Amino acid sequence: MPLSLRSVTPRVHRAQAALLACAVSGCLIAASAPSPAAPLGVGDRLYPTLGNPGYDVRSYDLSFTYTGDNSKPLAAVTTINARTTQRLERVNLDFAHGTVESVDVNGLRADFTGAGEDLVITPGVPLPKGSLLRITVRHTSDPVSGKDRQGGWVRTDDGLAMANQADAAHLVFPCNDHPSDKAMFTIHVTAPDDYTAVANGVPVSTRRSGRSTTWTYRTQHPMATELAQVSIGRTAVLHRTGPHGLPVRDVVPAKDQAELERWLKKTPDQIAWLEKKVGPYPFETYGVLIAQAKTGFELETQTLSLFEKRMFTEPAFPSWYIESIMVHELSHQWFGDSVSPRTWSDLWLNEGHATWYEALYADETAHRSLQARMKAAYALSDGWRASDGPPAAPKPPKPGQKISLFRPNVYDGAALVLYALRQEIGATAFQRLERAWVALHHDSTATTADFERLASDTAGRDLSAFFQGWLHGEKTPPMPGHPDWRSEPAESAKGAEQVG
Repeated sequence: MPLSLRSVTPRVHRAQAALLACAVSGCLIAASAPSPAAPLGVGDRLYPTLGNPGYDVRSYDLSFTYTGDNSKPLAAVTTINARTTQRLERVNLDFAHGTVESVDVNGLRADFTGAGEDLVITPGVPLPKGSLLRITVRHTSDPVSGKDRQGGWVRTDDGLAMANQADAAHLVFPCNDHPSDKAMFTIHVTAPDDYTAVANGVPVSTRRSGRSTTWTYRTQHPMATELAQVSIGRTAVLHRTGPHGLPVRDVVPAKDQAELERWLKKTPDQIAWLEKKVGPYPFETYGVLIAQAKTGFELETQTLSLFEKRMFTEPAFPSWYIESIMVHELSHQWFGDSVSPRTWSDLWLNEGHATWYEALYADETAHRSLQARMKAAYALSDGWRASDGPPAAPKPPKPGQKISLFRPNVYDGAALVLYALRQEIGATAFQRLERAWVALHHDSTATTADFERLASDTAGRDLSAFFQGWLHGEKTPPMPGHPDWRSEPAESAKGAEQVG
């Protein structure tokens, strides 16, 4: 469903705004907003209108009220604290799947209208560069997917969860929906007493009123909008302790906690294994959210990774595979969450590293050969590059199909780049690079060029030619140390499991 603008309250000194009904989209447009209002973007090659220029978000405060019916819109309030980076007469937010009731800017009512998938806000006076900006949007948040869009809220058997990657957070709440603008989050969820709500970060308070409870969570590290998570359901929250006293909390269907415990108890050792590879776990907590839903993927939402229940109960999945996918999502807490991509073309840094540690874990703990997997990926690599683009220059996703960005070239194809790099510079230098990468860019964003520079510095020589071929070339270069490996183009390269 497209963005619906329910009402506009103009300032006293302005003429009464005319409300125009859009028969096609069903939206109401504020005629008093200056014309033309247009969707903006931060220039991402793959998502041209995603994100918005002119301001830097410092924090989000999100409030959702859930009635107990996951087919009905949630009442919501989104408050954004930001600082302008240029003079602004309008402020664009990404928002495309709810009804906007009112907008305040710095405590004063503001006009607003819709443009594409943007909510365009006109404050009473222009905002000078470097000024503080506080926007409050009262809106609904619709959990029922639109006709041509999926993502955002995931309807589970007992409630809701979120899956916002890559471009779907703005289907849930107004935001600057691009990973280049990370911010702190406070999330409040009000739900009937027989539900439990959990969100990113750590619990701040639980307040009961009548027959409902309001749960509040807050992150202690900045987060990209695509990594936000809210779980509402008849769930149990299980607690255990990870390395160095790290709080580990899992959220599972209450009736299934005994069945799932055999998998959940593995997380602390998996964290310890990754810490030996890349350094200290980067956040305040971690855990697994197991949802009774069919998503077709798992997802590394920050501090609380989302999994389908089926991942742990499907008899066809062997134990080593389930554990390696758990490590894949855990690896993302370092690669993708703590160190986020500056643009979506840098996605290979997320998925390549997560796939690398997934495969390395299977190699070291289950004797599933890393080299054999990389040789098989090499054989398919030219086909992936032809159909999907090189790892660092993926082809754009199909319209309305966000999952189509997540293709084999950024999973095993990108892990193959890391294998080639380790072959090129040696295992010791490679591990130094990995640890330096997550330490240098902790709580920040980084680009492919940043990785290339750091790799060259770590190796003590210019690796530009190596990366040009491996990350940007149409053909897969020869594998260092394995001149006999061959890659054969295919009409359609086989897909990979979508694991997030």
